[in-house]
Amino acid sequence: MIAGQERKEAAVADPVEQACPINPVVDLVFSRWTTPILWVLEHHGRLRFNELQRHLPTITPKVLTQRLRQLERDGLVIRTYHAEIPPRVEYEISGLGRTLSPLFRAITDWSEAHLPAVSAARRAYDAAREAEEAWAEG
Repeated sequence: MIAGQERKEAAVADPVEQACPINPVVDLVFSRWTTPILWVLEHHGRLRFNELQRHLPTITPKVLTQRLRQLERDGLVIRTYHAEIPPRVEYEISGLGRTLSPLFRAITDWSEAHLPAVSAARRAYDAAREAEEAWAEG
Protein backbone atom coordinates (compact mmCIF):
# COMPACT_ATOMS: atom_id res chain seq x y z
CA MET A 1 0.00 0.00 0.00
CA ILE A 2 1.32 3.45 -0.84
CA ALA A 3 1.88 6.04 1.89
CA GLY A 4 -0.83 8.35 0.58
CA GLN A 5 -3.38 5.56 0.74
CA GLU A 6 -2.34 4.73 4.30
CA ARG A 7 -2.82 8.37 5.37
CA LYS A 8 -6.18 8.52 3.62
CA GLU A 9 -7.36 5.30 5.28
CA ALA A 10 -6.14 6.53 8.68
CA ALA A 11 -8.03 9.80 8.20
CA VAL A 12 -11.19 7.92 7.26
CA ALA A 13 -10.75 5.61 10.24
CA ASP A 14 -10.53 8.55 12.67
CA PRO A 15 -12.59 11.53 11.47
CA VAL A 16 -11.96 13.47 14.70
CA GLU A 17 -8.22 13.55 14.08
CA GLN A 18 -8.87 14.50 10.47
CA ALA A 19 -10.98 17.45 11.61
CA CYS A 20 -8.50 18.55 14.28
CA PRO A 21 -4.87 17.52 13.73
CA ILE A 22 -3.83 18.65 17.23
CA ASN A 23 -6.31 16.30 18.89
CA PRO A 24 -3.70 13.58 19.57
CA VAL A 25 -1.45 16.18 21.26
CA VAL A 26 -4.33 17.51 23.35
CA ASP A 27 -5.16 13.95 24.43
CA LEU A 28 -1.51 13.26 25.24
CA VAL A 29 -0.56 16.45 27.06
CA PHE A 30 -3.76 17.88 28.49
CA SER A 31 -5.42 14.87 30.05
CA ARG A 32 -6.55 15.41 33.64
CA TRP A 33 -3.25 15.16 35.56
CA THR A 34 -0.60 15.14 32.86
CA THR A 35 0.05 18.87 32.74
CA PRO A 36 0.32 19.37 36.53
CA ILE A 37 2.71 16.40 36.84
CA LEU A 38 4.93 17.64 34.03
CA TRP A 39 4.81 21.18 35.43
CA VAL A 40 5.94 20.02 38.89
CA LEU A 41 8.74 17.86 37.48
CA GLU A 42 9.91 20.70 35.21
CA HIS A 43 10.02 23.19 38.08
CA HIS A 44 11.24 20.95 40.92
CA GLY A 45 13.49 18.49 39.10
CA ARG A 46 13.84 14.82 39.96
CA LEU A 47 11.41 13.75 42.67
CA ARG A 48 10.43 10.64 44.54
CA PHE A 49 6.79 9.54 44.39
CA ASN A 50 5.87 10.99 47.81
CA GLU A 51 7.62 14.28 47.07
CA LEU A 52 5.72 14.55 43.79
CA GLN A 53 2.45 13.78 45.53
CA ARG A 54 3.12 16.51 48.13
CA HIS A 55 3.22 19.02 45.28
CA LEU A 56 -0.12 17.66 43.96
CA PRO A 57 -2.10 17.05 47.16
CA THR A 58 -5.47 16.43 45.49
CA ILE A 59 -4.30 13.54 43.29
CA THR A 60 -4.77 10.04 44.70
CA PRO A 61 -1.78 7.68 44.83
CA LYS A 62 -3.56 5.32 42.43
CA VAL A 63 -4.15 8.03 39.83
CA LEU A 64 -0.63 9.41 40.24
CA THR A 65 0.78 5.93 39.65
CA GLN A 66 -1.38 5.47 36.54
CA ARG A 67 -0.46 8.86 35.09
CA LEU A 68 3.26 8.37 35.78
CA ARG A 69 3.17 5.00 34.02
CA GLN A 70 1.44 6.54 31.02
CA LEU A 71 3.87 9.46 30.93
CA GLU A 72 6.79 7.03 31.11
CA ARG A 73 5.24 4.97 28.30
CA ASP A 74 4.79 8.14 26.22
CA GLY A 75 8.43 9.08 26.78
CA LEU A 76 7.65 12.28 28.70
CA VAL A 77 8.88 11.08 32.10
CA ILE A 78 11.89 9.02 33.11
CA ARG A 79 11.54 6.58 36.00
CA THR A 80 14.78 5.63 37.73
CA TYR A 81 14.82 2.63 40.05
CA HIS A 82 17.66 2.47 42.59
CA ALA A 83 18.26 -1.05 43.89
CA GLU A 84 18.91 -0.07 47.48
CA ILE A 85 17.45 -1.05 50.80
CA PRO A 86 14.84 0.29 50.92
CA PRO A 87 14.38 0.58 47.15
CA ARG A 88 14.15 4.13 45.81
CA VAL A 89 12.32 5.31 42.69
CA GLU A 90 12.66 8.78 41.24
CA TYR A 91 10.81 10.54 38.43
CA GLU A 92 12.00 13.34 36.21
CA ILE A 93 10.82 15.02 33.06
CA SER A 94 12.53 13.65 29.96
CA GLY A 95 14.11 15.62 27.14
CA LEU A 96 10.98 14.98 25.11
CA GLY A 97 8.87 16.26 28.00
CA ARG A 98 11.02 19.40 28.20
CA THR A 99 10.17 20.20 24.59
CA LEU A 100 6.67 21.02 25.88
CA SER A 101 8.00 23.97 27.93
CA PRO A 102 7.49 26.53 25.12
CA LEU A 103 3.92 25.27 24.71
CA PHE A 104 3.24 25.63 28.45
CA ARG A 105 4.87 29.08 28.43
CA ALA A 106 2.69 30.17 25.50
CA ILE A 107 -0.45 28.94 27.25
CA THR A 108 0.59 30.73 30.45
CA ASP A 109 1.14 33.95 28.49
CA TRP A 110 -2.22 33.54 26.75
CA SER A 111 -4.01 32.92 30.04
CA GLU A 112 -2.46 35.98 31.69
CA ALA A 113 -3.40 38.15 28.69
CA HIS A 114 -6.87 36.77 27.99
CA LEU A 115 -8.46 35.08 31.02
CA PRO A 116 -9.73 38.42 32.36
CA ALA A 117 -11.61 38.85 29.05
CA VAL A 118 -12.98 35.31 29.36
CA SER A 119 -14.19 36.08 32.89
CA ALA A 120 -15.82 39.31 31.69
CA ALA A 121 -17.52 37.47 28.81
CA ARG A 122 -18.86 34.85 31.22
CA ARG A 123 -20.24 37.51 33.56
CA ALA A 124 -21.91 39.29 30.64
CA TYR A 125 -23.36 36.02 29.33
CA ASP A 126 -24.68 35.00 32.76
CA ALA A 127 -26.21 38.45 33.33
CA ALA A 128 -27.91 38.36 29.91
CA ARG A 129 -29.26 34.87 30.62
CA GLU A 130 -30.58 35.94 34.01
CA ALA A 131 -32.26 38.96 32.39
CA GLU A 132 -33.83 36.74 29.70
CA GLU A 133 -35.11 34.29 32.31
CA ALA A 134 -36.51 37.10 34.46
CA TRP A 135 -38.23 38.62 31.42
CA ALA A 136 -39.64 35.22 30.38
CA GLU A 137 -41.02 34.63 33.89
CA GLY A 138 -42.40 38.02 34.30
